[in-house]
Amino acid sequence: EDSPAKMADAPRGGDRGRGGFGRGFGDRGRGRGRGDRRGPRRGRNDGEQEWVPCTKLGRLVKDGKIKSIEQIYLFSLPIKEYQIVDIFLGSKLKDEVMKIMPVQKQTSAGQRTRFKAFVAVGDGDGHVGLGVKAAKEVATAIRGALINAKTQCIPVRRGYWGNKIGLPHTIPTKLTGKCGSVRVRLVPAPRGTGIVAAPGSKKLLQMAGLSDCYTSSTGHTKTLGNFIKAVFNALSKSYAFLAPELWKETRFSKPPQQEFTDYLAKVHKAGGYVQKQSPM
Repeated sequence: EDSPAKMADAPRGGDRGRGGFGRGFGDRGRGRGRGDRRGPRRGRNDGEQEWVPCTKLGRLVKDGKIKSIEQIYLFSLPIKEYQIVDIFLGSKLKDEVMKIMPVQKQTSAGQRTRFKAFVAVGDGDGHVGLGVKAAKEVATAIRGALINAKTQCIPVRRGYWGNKIGLPHTIPTKLTGKCGSVRVRLVPAPRGTGIVAAPGSKKLLQMAGLSDCYTSSTGHTKTLGNFIKAVFNALSKSYAFLAPELWKETRFSKPPQQEFTDYLAKVHKAGGYVQKQSPM
């Protein structure tokens, strides 16, 4: 059954595609089609086994010792397992494939084409992530980028344009982000303005939970990958600015691994690789 499909695909790739990125993006047509067919399947749990965490943070989250993702952000702990984000934000998290593009490497036998996927995730309430993954298959790239986006999830601080009435609706200060030649500036906007941005960056800002925002960008914004990376970079700086309302004296507390060190030593010691990981 496979051979007719290959023949049907052949004219689209053809010799035109062997020239790589010169004229016509030969494999692109086939890649896009393949991605569209396989897109809806990415939400399934393909016989997913029960999660066995392999980091201390993962164990504490699974055992219910850490109550919210904000506890993790407070100590800037790296999230190495995407299931941690699933536990805290799972039902609210929405994902969107921003772009799928072919990338090529020149080898002695010709070109090797892979597909690079950009996936954004967000709960529309102050959490957003962006993941990138390249793979031979479109579906594999999307799946990898989705996992990547969850581990890269960041908190986004929201604020007011003028009087502090109602819920926060825009960004608290002007923010800038950059990637490659692209520079993006996010500017607070009054309530009711909406998000004044290009379609790609607009989706990312909506996923972050912003209602109003002005944007200004320079550089080669046609390169969507770098454009949305620059927007993500700008959003990640929202908590970097120490605003006057954050000037209160900080009450320091112990990081989770230190707070629950006795629990980790007591519970996770018998058998398997868990024991090997505990003395760190």
